[in-house]
Amino acid sequence: MKALYCREFGPESNLKVEEIDDPAVPENHALIDVKAAGLNFPDLLCVRGDYQFKPPLPFVPGGEGAGVISELGDGLDGFAVGDRVCFNGLTGAFASKVASPAGTFVKIPDSMSFEEAAGLTVVYATSYYALKQRAKLQPGETVLVLGAAGGVGLATVELAKAMGAKVIAAASTDEKLAVAREHGADEGINYTTEDLKARAKELTGGQGVDVIYDPVGGELAEAAFRAIGWEGRHLVIGFASGPIPKLPLNLPLLKGASAVGVFWGAWAMRDPKGHYQNMSELFDFFEKGQIKPHVAAQYSLDEFLAAFSELSERRAIGKVVLKP
Repeated sequence: MKALYCREFGPESNLKVEEIDDPAVPENHALIDVKAAGLNFPDLLCVRGDYQFKPPLPFVPGGEGAGVISELGDGLDGFAVGDRVCFNGLTGAFASKVASPAGTFVKIPDSMSFEEAAGLTVVYATSYYALKQRAKLQPGETVLVLGAAGGVGLATVELAKAMGAKVIAAASTDEKLAVAREHGADEGINYTTEDLKARAKELTGGQGVDVIYDPVGGELAEAAFRAIGWEGRHLVIGFASGPIPKLPLNLPLLKGASAVGVFWGAWAMRDPKGHYQNMSELFDFFEKGQIKPHVAAQYSLDEFLAAFSELSERRAIGKVVLKP
């Protein structure tokens, strides 16, 4: 089969597209013919050796995708050859075939394209878990979304709106804010030209925001936290800007606020029933038209460098998809 292969940790330019043997299909696994694979920031970190888990070398990167089951391993119930599914895992998606264990893939609605499904699991499942389980978001609360035009950002804008919240999108350009508004944001803050704290306070009548969704980190984290309201929740998703921020602990004390870690992958493994329930609810949102994965760009596997640069240079508006 065709696969993007990582033989040593380092820059994306070290990767090569190779022909390798089809994966074996162990017990309780399914062989999936990959039709589309979503590219996420953790994929870059895995390739560079900077992710919290280092895959054993060599490996095929790619944490999520969608396709068709072509073979079933012994003991796998509830699925059939020909089922359309989306899948997730730490590695393996950037290939024409992947063997996925039970619990890492679910059937997708007939109305959902493979490209949409490839961009669903990581960003929407992460964002929904963050808002539902970690922030316990309530209708009428205000959510400030940093990096609002990226993959997880747009997913969060849609989901927070579907859950009855007021959504303030924050991004680095007016173009990105326009996309966020198209996906349901009520207000926008351009943090390149505006003071993030002051504008967020202004948009909430001085009360501050209830929930901050932060996949960016860096200097924006403290500025956003300073705009948090009483008993607000700052969701720590990741650090796309690079630096891991240091937060003065008097800030949560003064606001009765919380910095809340969001590690969706670990939770999904610990609570598979909760994960399946969340995925079922996400499909309901999709069928009702309340969410729609925004596929910003599609690349062939041979064009992986261009695809990776969309994320590393923070140019992606929505989801970047690879087509093996």
